[in-house]
Amino acid sequence: MAITEEFKQELKARTDIADVISSYVQLKKSGRNLVGLCPFHNERSPSFSVSRENGFFYCFGCGAGGDVITFIKKIENLDYVDAVKLLADRAGLTVPEDAASDGMGHLKTRIYEANREAARFYHRNLYAPQGRQALRYLRDRGLTEKTIIHFGLGYSPSDRFELVNHLSAKGFSNNEMIQANLANQSKKNNPFDRFSDRVMFPIIDLRGNVIGFGGRIMSDIKPKYLNTSDTPVFNKSRNLFALNFAKNKAGGQLILVEGYMDVIALHQAGFENAVATLGTSLTEEQAMMIKRYCDEVVICYDADEAGQKATQRAIGILRPTGIKIKILTVPNGKDPDEFIKSHGQQGSARFRMLLEKSGNDTEYRIMKLRSGYNTDVPEQKVEFATKAAELIATLDNPVEQDVYIGRLSQELAIEKTALKRLVEKNNRRTYREHQKTEQRQAQENMNGVKDRLNKEKHFNLRAANAEEAIISIMIYDPDTAIKIARELNADTFVTGFNKHIYEILKRRIEQGREISAEDISGDFSDDEMGRISGMMMSHPREKSPDSAAREYIEILKEQSSKLTPAQAAEADNDTIMEQLRKMREKKK
Repeated sequence: MAITEEFKQELKARTDIADVISSYVQLKKSGRNLVGLCPFHNERSPSFSVSRENGFFYCFGCGAGGDVITFIKKIENLDYVDAVKLLADRAGLTVPEDAASDGMGHLKTRIYEANREAARFYHRNLYAPQGRQALRYLRDRGLTEKTIIHFGLGYSPSDRFELVNHLSAKGFSNNEMIQANLANQSKKNNPFDRFSDRVMFPIIDLRGNVIGFGGRIMSDIKPKYLNTSDTPVFNKSRNLFALNFAKNKAGGQLILVEGYMDVIALHQAGFENAVATLGTSLTEEQAMMIKRYCDEVVICYDADEAGQKATQRAIGILRPTGIKIKILTVPNGKDPDEFIKSHGQQGSARFRMLLEKSGNDTEYRIMKLRSGYNTDVPEQKVEFATKAAELIATLDNPVEQDVYIGRLSQELAIEKTALKRLVEKNNRRTYREHQKTEQRQAQENMNGVKDRLNKEKHFNLRAANAEEAIISIMIYDPDTAIKIARELNADTFVTGFNKHIYEILKRRIEQGREISAEDISGDFSDDEMGRISGMMMSHPREKSPDSAAREYIEILKEQSSKLTPAQAAEADNDTIMEQLRKMREKKK
């Protein structure tokens, strides 16, 4: 049974979208709306807008949009029902127990339960005779029993059917195990354990749910590490290992390392603010998560070439978020785990000294750049200064730019004014390129060239714009929406995407249900809600909605009577002659 309209109306009455979003994004008043930096992509200039009056948000940069439920779904990585539950808790309401017990919500619940049972199974097996080698491995790595239990570490047996048989006995279906990625499907459609003969690291989300696993092989079989693939409850790009623990210990700072063992070793050494990505490079989604829990991040990747490339990439992703970035390089090419163990009882104190001495990302990038040049050679000195000026020009803060211009001037014995002119030249070039990019994107948005949701828009621009205006009017004005639904047949719509939206709105009206932005989010995907919000931003509330609707309906009827290029190419002579006759009559 779905969440009732009555409950959604009560939740809407008690929830202010601006108040909710303000707890995640710093918003400022701009006309009738509130604006801020988008939490869903990296940006320097605010393109994220919230309409408190109409109950929706929209980002002109990445196209994210929707009502407050859509926002919570995206920011907290939840499904619809869980997002409603979170907002209900915030508003002091209780979601009816029988709400949304079917479909995807039910499957996700079963996956969470299967993962939890699998974690228990793995942990028990670590202390069973068959887990003896895995337990010895963890102890040889210096982990205490307290740490092993704290992280729920375990062992997946070499027998490829032990977990499957265990979960089957607990009442889980083959489909549920496969959907959870705990099992793979054989050619004969029989499930078998995905993980075999591996030390298991449970991945836990911010609400304490086991959402996936990482497994380290105990033999020479490749790959060395195997992670849960994306499932209905897990996306490796949107989660961080140990953030569930680190968020409460962050104190304004998180330490970003490369692997599970580095995180665990740091936590055991007292650095409980350490987190790691999940077998992938840092993503924008993860950077946004980090930003929510700290003001400063210390990147502590391996000192090898791969680690340094990963550091450079992470800097590029983190810097646009506004987080202060520091770089910690462990001496002698060691990773944090090796470094701490190599210093015995002094390991923790030695690592803290490294942490306190870590420099910021700009110093690190200039140092890496400098290492490629011999500045005693005039030509290389000029090239280094030119490249360094390009780097300094990427800094948003003019004071920060001035500081590094001064340092570089002293180091290279170059006039500060000369370096400053070089930086300003790059500033202007970057600004022009940014403007060109924005203009090109705006033009593409207007003409629908790269519209991946409504691919017909570019070829039917006038009709599509009229359709979007009609949809916006309907959501803004309930009385006009009823009139439109009575007069306008869905088949009049030219583009299939907008027709789909209109059919759902029309059906809700015929059923006597509300169609405000806050009411319809359960009927559409996040991408669709984003597009609907974009329509409403592009077509603000009309002063005379009835007359505006009539004009747009006439445009749509006129456009729908025309042959599209594809139709014209396949039309017979009689059809084409009839089309020409109609065009001549309209000109009279």
